[in-house]
Amino acid sequence: MKTFMDKDFLLSTDSAKKLFHDYAEKMPVLDYHCHINPREIAEDRKFENITQVWLGGDHYKWRQMRSNGVDEYYITGDASDREKFQKWAETLEKLIGNPLYHWSHLELQRYFGYTGHLCGDTAEEVWNLCNEQLQNKWSVRSLIKASNVTLICTTDDPVDSLEWHKKIADDPDFDVQVLPAWRPDRANNIEKPDYADYISQLSKVSGVQINNFSTLKDALLNRMDFFHYMGCRVSDHGLEYVMYAPADDAEIDAIITKRLAGEPVSKEEELKYKTAFMLFVAKEYHRLGWVMQLHYGCKRDNNAYMYQQLGADTGFDCINNYAPSAQMADFLNALSATDEIPKTIIYSLNPVDDAAIGTLIGCFQNADAVGKLQQGSAWWFNDNKTGMIAQMTSLANLGCLGNFIGMLTDSRSFLSYTRHEYFRRIMCELLGGWVENGEYPDDQKALKTIVEGICYNNAMRYFGF
Repeated sequence: MKTFMDKDFLLSTDSAKKLFHDYAEKMPVLDYHCHINPREIAEDRKFENITQVWLGGDHYKWRQMRSNGVDEYYITGDASDREKFQKWAETLEKLIGNPLYHWSHLELQRYFGYTGHLCGDTAEEVWNLCNEQLQNKWSVRSLIKASNVTLICTTDDPVDSLEWHKKIADDPDFDVQVLPAWRPDRANNIEKPDYADYISQLSKVSGVQINNFSTLKDALLNRMDFFHYMGCRVSDHGLEYVMYAPADDAEIDAIITKRLAGEPVSKEEELKYKTAFMLFVAKEYHRLGWVMQLHYGCKRDNNAYMYQQLGADTGFDCINNYAPSAQMADFLNALSATDEIPKTIIYSLNPVDDAAIGTLIGCFQNADAVGKLQQGSAWWFNDNKTGMIAQMTSLANLGCLGNFIGMLTDSRSFLSYTRHEYFRRIMCELLGGWVENGEYPDDQKALKTIVEGICYNNAMRYFGF
């Protein structure tokens, strides 16, 4: 029996161990998509206890606590941090086979030197150990530096002032780049109740009075130029699916006018607006040299009662299995017609879409960039051992795995950089298995290039940082 999560955790062959320990383990981290707060980096926040850094805003953990019958009082309610930690520890011991079990213990090992296992009985020991180190050793910046992170891309709204990014960039004592990433979902979601209020904010910040599609585009261009000046090279979109319902500008003008007047739009009008919006911004990304990230396949806020209590991003989302790949192909084809497809990363929350994405990206690759269109790493409900192996295997079968840009945290926690280690161990086990099985030669020069590329080098080249 192997030791619990030892140095060869998830590595079963000699080839896998060599690939990880000689190559992957040493590579830096480029976290090109996350949801951490740049203010906390600028102010170098210190956490009072492990609950603050571990359970605050982590809907992954909240979902499992609810599955364990824990009352909401101990999850998002007014219970003490110590009580919340106890309930999490009692839940964790039941999560055999769940990535949260591995992530949590990797974090305990790497940052706090704890090699036991967290459960209800050990909660007090772990609580005291972690809190002592959080108060005397760790801050946000020291956690980032200890994780060998070289660059972070946050997720930022077009109306954001980016003041905290500027403070970080101007600070000579911190050499990790923290760059904004453009996330214009609120400007795209014309069907949402707050759309008109948001457009008013965008008008004010951009200095462009928005009353039709032309002025909306002018306002967005104004903010894109500012984001570009601040170092932004990445966009991100959370879509129900990648739709294609073309319409001319006059029709889009009418839809915008209708919505700004407080009238609801039909589903057909929503899809036409969003298609026009996405075609416009994609062409601008191409002009600016930005990468476009498309995240789709999520049905959000399913529990209406809990949404009213807690709001969005609190653990009530699920996979949406409606994603017509034909429309995504038509969307990319419309951009290809004028040679304006930007570098694009496509993520689906539904693992069934792996092969569809793998075949689609192959239709639009060219010499503009190595791996210009990418299938994104296994995302959200799929960033587990099974999901990662499935995504990489599908990409290897249908595309060029050696050009894959690898892992990201997609997290709100400063302890989540161990997810890169988790991914790298799984990746090395997969590649090492192919070597051991005679499916790829034991060519260490080639394997080193592939492994180090997927870990870090491919992303550095791809994003042009």
